[in-house]
Amino acid sequence: QVQLVESGGGPVQPGGSLTLSCAASGFSVSKYYIGWYRQRPGEEREEVAGIYSGGSTTYADSVKGRFTISRDNAKNTVYLQMNSLKSDDAAVYYCYRIGINWGKGTQVTVSS
Repeated sequence: QVQLVESGGGPVQPGGSLTLSCAASGFSVSKYYIGWYRQRPGEEREEVAGIYSGGSTTYADSVKGRFTISRDNAKNTVYLQMNSLKSDDAAVYYCYRIGINWGKGTQVTVSS
């Protein structure tokens, strides 16, 4: 089955860090562009980071310098390291590859 499954979300204090995982099955993450997206309540889903098959990365301005996307080809998993978290970062985070269904996402809560 071709799918991506997100994990790693949870509660974190402002200024804290969290690493999200995106485990792929049915295809190799090294051959596709994989993006991390987030959706806050009542808002549109937005892309925050992406990694190309060649390994280059892209970030939204709002997370540049704080978030890092990476890939472990052996584990067929894409990660999102999130540092210096702010209340605005609280959202459901999804990873996505074109051509497959969106997963359930993983909730990130930023609160003191």
